[in-house]
Amino acid sequence: MSGVQGQILEVTVVGCKKLKDTEWLSRQDPYVCLEYGSSKFRTQTCKDGGRTPMFQEKFTFSLMEGHTEMNVAVWNSNTLSNDGFIGYGRVQLYKVLSQGYDDTVWSIQTKTGRNAGGVQLIMYCPNSRNKGLAYNQPSAYGAPPPPYNMPPPTAPAPYLPPPAGYPAPSYPGAYPPTLYPPAPYPYGPYPLPPGAYPPSSPYYPPPAGSYPPGTYPPY
Repeated sequence: MSGVQGQILEVTVVGCKKLKDTEWLSRQDPYVCLEYGSSKFRTQTCKDGGRTPMFQEKFTFSLMEGHTEMNVAVWNSNTLSNDGFIGYGRVQLYKVLSQGYDDTVWSIQTKTGRNAGGVQLIMYCPNSRNKGLAYNQPSAYGAPPPPYNMPPPTAPAPYLPPPAGYPAPSYPGAYPPTLYPPAPYPYGPYPLPPGAYPPSSPYYPPPAGSYPPGTYPPY
């Protein structure tokens, strides 16, 4: 398998869907920015594009080893003031690198993490199907087994990450990820809320005098 370094990736910005509206009195004029490594491209402004601008513009990137994400941002062009930020997202390249083609609407979010719509990108990698590009996708078969003569560990093994057979959650599927930097989450299970454990006090015998007095025959 050959590496991705220097291979060509074609990205067509088709348009946007259900964009957040940042204008009060008129229709917004959106444009899309793409960033991959040091390469940056911008579409033309879609005048009065509103919430559903169309672009149909194609850009060409040179792939780099270890770079499997592309940043996408949507802005509203303003004449008398600074351009307004609409939303930002991250585009995963695993599918296009392995299958050669990807047509997905990628979600974008505002600075506060709210949904800001989506950007439709059609990505094409001409050499991926013929040569099989190698990239840093988690293996579906896991790591190879250790040699049979490997001695058993003498101390408890440290924590290990999940096996490679379970792909990372950022792998694009039928529903793309949120494409917003996720907050770290704990590896272990969530602790139970207070009071979830049953009381640990055992049953004690009743105190003296709680039993009825015994009946004894008279002397």
